[in-house]
Amino acid sequence: MREHFTQLTYVAATVLFILGLRSLTRPDKARQGMQMAAVGMLLAVCGTLVNHEIVDYRWIAAGLVVGAVIGYPLGMWVPTTALPQRIAVSLSFGALAAVLVGVSEYYNAMHGMSEAIGTARMAALGFEVLLGSLTVTGALVAFGKLQEVLPSKPLTFPGQNVVNGLLFLTAFVLLVVVIASPAQSAAFYTMIAIATVLGVLMVIPIGGADMPVVVALLNSYCGLAAAATGFALGNSILIICGALDGASGFLLSMLMSKAMNRSFANVLFGAFGGDQPKAVGGGTALPVRSISADDAAIQLAYASRVIIVPGYGMAVAQAQHQVRELAELIEKRGGEVKYAIHPVAGRMPGHMNVLLAEANVPYDRLYDMEEINAEFPQTDVVLVIGANDVVNPAARDDPTSPIYGMPILDVDRAKTVIVLKRGMAAGFAGIENMLFHSPSTSMLFGDAKASLAKLVSEVKAA
Repeated sequence: MREHFTQLTYVAATVLFILGLRSLTRPDKARQGMQMAAVGMLLAVCGTLVNHEIVDYRWIAAGLVVGAVIGYPLGMWVPTTALPQRIAVSLSFGALAAVLVGVSEYYNAMHGMSEAIGTARMAALGFEVLLGSLTVTGALVAFGKLQEVLPSKPLTFPGQNVVNGLLFLTAFVLLVVVIASPAQSAAFYTMIAIATVLGVLMVIPIGGADMPVVVALLNSYCGLAAAATGFALGNSILIICGALDGASGFLLSMLMSKAMNRSFANVLFGAFGGDQPKAVGGGTALPVRSISADDAAIQLAYASRVIIVPGYGMAVAQAQHQVRELAELIEKRGGEVKYAIHPVAGRMPGHMNVLLAEANVPYDRLYDMEEINAEFPQTDVVLVIGANDVVNPAARDDPTSPIYGMPILDVDRAKTVIVLKRGMAAGFAGIENMLFHSPSTSMLFGDAKASLAKLVSEVKAA
């Protein structure tokens, strides 16, 4: 009876996971999708708790309490600007759980406390701890770079790719050894140690601009480790969840690489985002035209068509509510307002969508790059809020630029561009943005939230 209940809950959880994942593809159904996935996870946990193999619930109860104490603050108190870092930490926790389960299963089998490990099960355990170990440390390094505890620029040394390749080859050989002869405990634990070091060495040469791709890839590794755990334990829900997580994470990382016109190999091994030229023109200072909030508000108040381009600066300032208020004022005066969303704006996929949805911006006002690029030449005013590399025309016009070929929002083709920015600092790519020096561009310097509040006040008075 217990076994039937467990399997039924697993089937229901699987259906909810798939439906939830599908719902995440649409902004208006994303919240519903997350709720379905949460219910699915609750069913999976309940189904597992009646497993006949459980001999003592006290440790499980303790784990649930500790997990809730850690998980609630991570879910409720971490600001949306720090979601990429929180995801990286969660990936590290998930991978660590997979590693500990794998080590426990191996230790018990080697000391006669469980059945002997066959070849297939050993392969699953080995794959589980190998991927899990490098994900634990890799995700922690990604967290450090995103949180700026570690330098966001690539950290490299001569022959780094060769060293990483040799370490990975050594770990793979040790994996083959333990699969062929599970009793080789030294090989098993050495493989874990090498994978742990490899996780650090694989991520430190990747720049902060590419951390979203790295986090998506590590998410895939964590999912694959979970799937391997499922094979090792004979647990179907772990296999299904891990496979969904692994496949979606890998596809997401590939799509993000495509959005930056970068090969996957270049992201992982290109050390992009290091020392780049910060200016052009032989060191000559390029002209920049600043604008006051009063003048910017007048242009926005009397514009017929306005496109707002949000970026990481909006996320840092938590200015999404002021953005919505400004857009509503423009619309009340007869203007049309749309939002242009670049695929890699912010520090994680969908970052801008999440922030704007939090401010109750209608999802039908959000447009992908392909949908809205043709509208910029007919737009009166484009308001860029903290975006940088995704609006840099050098990606389209300058073959010598490191980001040449990356698809961008064609903001520079609008009649007037107003950029809200704290200063003239470069973006993640570390290069000069020629949009800021265009004759049609005006810079409104200051904190995005404060600047938008001034614009709201001035538009009301216009």
